[in-house]
Amino acid sequence: MRGTRHRTRTRSLLVASAVVAGLLVPAGLYTAGYVGAAGRAAPPAADPEPSGAECRTSVKGSRVVAYCHNPYPSTDRVQLHTECARWWDIDADSKPVTVGPGRTVRLDDRCWKEVRSAWVTHAADTHPRKAKSS
Repeated sequence: MRGTRHRTRTRSLLVASAVVAGLLVPAGLYTAGYVGAAGRAAPPAADPEPSGAECRTSVKGSRVVAYCHNPYPSTDRVQLHTECARWWDIDADSKPVTVGPGRTVRLDDRCWKEVRSAWVTHAADTHPRKAKSS
């Protein structure tokens, strides 16, 4: 009699664990993003189109020079920012410059004494130039 009760309990535990696993696997896949709400696979996120000029900045003494090259088909606007080391030396921002596809631009600035830091910011060209008709 003891063996029958033991087998019944073992079967009950096996059935219960199979039911729990059967309920948890779909919930785990849903929360992990593998299955959508309707049971279909979720579409992959679209990769953003690469854009933006690649800039190289160098500091020599009190002068800053940045070369920005745009290898992408969209235009980019770059601006050089220079922070001077001395408190009395005025920090400077260059005018934004449009970098067309396949173009390279040179940006430069200077401080009276030492340069603390220099960096380039980017913005998409929101005002494309109109073509001149002749």
